[in-house]
Amino acid sequence: MTTEADIQLIQRIIPHRYPFLLVDRVRDIVANTSATGIKNVTANEPYFQGHFPGTPIMPGVAIIEAMAQTTGVLVGISNDLIDREALIYFMSIEKAKFRRKVVPGDVLEMQVEVTRGKAGGKVWRFHGTARVAGEVAAEAEFTAMIDLAKDAAKAGA
Repeated sequence: MTTEADIQLIQRIIPHRYPFLLVDRVRDIVANTSATGIKNVTANEPYFQGHFPGTPIMPGVAIIEAMAQTTGVLVGISNDLIDREALIYFMSIEKAKFRRKVVPGDVLEMQVEVTRGKAGGKVWRFHGTARVAGEVAAEAEFTAMIDLAKDAAKAGA
């Protein structure tokens, strides 16, 4: 079983691309259980132009999206969705808390855990914690649904 995904494998699992691909690597993948996503935050991120000029801070919603993309890779590995063009949609975001600013030069580590879901299941629930240098930057609970309709249509089902 794959325990790490580089950018090439990530792009074979989730559909996100620049400027909205917010995870560079996923490591410590334990199928159906947990994973850690890595985002190297650079001054070139497009949202820094307006959030905030002169004081760039990664938007909280972008941090939550980066955690969600990490779970997308985890679910993709767990369900053998490589090259299957599956889509994963948010259903809910709860208990989101922001504790620390994330700025250019930071390495954001997103630790995500499955709290409900199983291989082959369509609805999954997660807890995510994003850290910079060991300090909690954000945390949230969220629910997502896997949509294989595009894959099924492609196969003629």
